[in-house]
Amino acid sequence: MSTNPSNMPVFKRRESEARSYCRGFDTVFATAQGSEMTDTAGRSYIDFLAGCSSLNYGHNDPDMKAALVDHISNDGITHGLDMHTDAKGAFIETFETHILKPRGMDHKLMFVGPTGANAVEAAMKIARKATGRTNVIAFTNGFHGVTQGALAATGNGYHRGGAGMSLSNVTRLPYDGYMGAEFDTCDLLEAMLTDASSGMDAPAAILLETVQGEGGLNAASPDWVKRVATLAADHGALLIVDDIQAGCGRTGTFFSFDEMGITPDIITLAKSVSGFGLPMGLVLVKPEHDVMGPAEHNGTFRGNTHAFVTARVAIEKFWADEALQRDIARRADLVEAGLQAIADMVPGAYLKGRGMMRGVDVGSGDLAGEICAHAFRNGLIVETSGPDDEVVKILAPLTTPDETLRKGLDILIDAARNVTGSFKMAAE
Repeated sequence: MSTNPSNMPVFKRRESEARSYCRGFDTVFATAQGSEMTDTAGRSYIDFLAGCSSLNYGHNDPDMKAALVDHISNDGITHGLDMHTDAKGAFIETFETHILKPRGMDHKLMFVGPTGANAVEAAMKIARKATGRTNVIAFTNGFHGVTQGALAATGNGYHRGGAGMSLSNVTRLPYDGYMGAEFDTCDLLEAMLTDASSGMDAPAAILLETVQGEGGLNAASPDWVKRVATLAADHGALLIVDDIQAGCGRTGTFFSFDEMGITPDIITLAKSVSGFGLPMGLVLVKPEHDVMGPAEHNGTFRGNTHAFVTARVAIEKFWADEALQRDIARRADLVEAGLQAIADMVPGAYLKGRGMMRGVDVGSGDLAGEICAHAFRNGLIVETSGPDDEVVKILAPLTTPDETLRKGLDILIDAARNVTGSFKMAAE
């Protein structure tokens, strides 16, 4: 399936077997703009993966690029540890003005190592130090990273197996809908928290994603999230919302919980917070829980100065008003219609997710994988998710032009039509 095989041997010869995405997209990419990527053979692909939601505003946004080039050309700070820089100050002020103040949030910003997993590690450490407890409640199908602490809270068995050691100090409970629509899993959570003989240690935190990205696009209801928040407060635990994949507009609003009536104690951000695909991890923490001492959670690359430059532009350009939010809602309707067309082809298939974080569960990892592979051969980059990779998952840039979005959906629908027909013939 490679479009430029002459460039492939070096990767197979020298790159670790841990490589993953490249196995499904067997070509060498060279350039990208907006919602499209182009390989070294000159073939363009519509991007419905967007760096796994790290490029919510598309590839090489011209305003962010211009600001970054200007910063570099003028010998702006490249690496500053966690020292004060003009770029960091400008980002903090912009974030405060357009994100925190409109929501009545007084959270402090903690800049951590440049990955989402590092943000989760920091959040769990903060909660444990602030409460003096060690246990963290996490949920089935949650994905929070693959470093040791974050991995303990991650549900996926394959990734957990890579630890090579026991993973502890996390209690796993069923996510919203895990036991079926008729069972409110908060009843179990409340019973476990209330019963002194439940065997569950008092939690330092309850950690959740409002939409489980890697877990299969399971979307929690606002009522469930609000009840979890109430239970956390009632039992002395901090509420951590992992908004690394679902945040920065992916579900329709800047934070995925914006319209749920909650204010988490701690929020983790990464992926699209830089706006440009540059590494940046960020933890928002209420002032009363800002307990880490100087360098108690540190890292040489905490605070990516180049990311501060592009992140400021992203906030000013896309979140100073509601224009993007309205565009997301309209494009989400287009995505839903396209996915419903696929669901209609597959008995038992159904839509999952929220906003522009959507997918269709086709009931089989083999089927979903074949649909994505067929789509790639026809110029679309799209991936799967879920415990068995059974969900065809769309993470198109939020800024994707409607025409490009429709074209990509048409490729995906055509792939589903061809693949489901082949699967049906094979079954017969």
